Amino acid sequence: MAFRSKEIMKKIVRKMGDCKLEESLKKYIPNNKVVMGRAKRGIYAGRHIQFGNRVSEDGGNKSRRNWKPNVQGKRLFSYILDRHIRVKVTTHALRCIDKAGGIDEYLLKTPYQKMDTETGLLWKAKIEKMYEELGEKGVLVFFSPEDEAKFEHGFKEQNLAERGEARSQAEEGGADIQVNNEEEAAAVPSGRLVVNY
Repeated sequence: MAFRSKEIMKKIVRKMGDCKLEESLKKYIPNNKVVMGRAKRGIYAGRHIQFGNRVSEDGGNKSRRNWKPNVQGKRLFSYILDRHIRVKVTTHALRCIDKAGGIDEYLLKTPYQKMDTETGLLWKAKIEKMYEELGEKGVLVFFSPEDEAKFEHGFKEQNLAERGEARSQAEEGGADIQVNNEEEAAAVPSGRLVVNY
């Protein structure tokens, strides 16, 4: 394993405080991948500096130049951490994050081999650890099915009461009452009635 990869792994293990993480990361961290300096501090999704030639229009003279990735500082919301993460990302990484469905899903779906930056590996390890903790807790059920049925019944009664008030006000004003089905038509007291089917 290359020196840089060992340093990445030491930093992540130190920040996460998990000994088991070190063994699992060893098989994923590349041996000799060269990454530009600022890509260590963001999520670049494989984008690096590209090199080539600047060609003059008239003579076709070539001189060396480079193209740097389009890097933006963004605040991305993490649902698992329930807070914003401030990180530097490339526009390609932003499109990948949108396609995955958010920063959490992107970090979980992207394999360690493609996550070639310290920041990406750190956030990936944090989010995986949080998901494991949530998995151990189990699914929380807020209301029993009986309670939910009671709430639903209460909402239906409330809606019927509001409709009854609206109809009585409409009768007093002499306006037509519009009803959507036969059940509501039966509940309407005498007066002018328009039934919609």
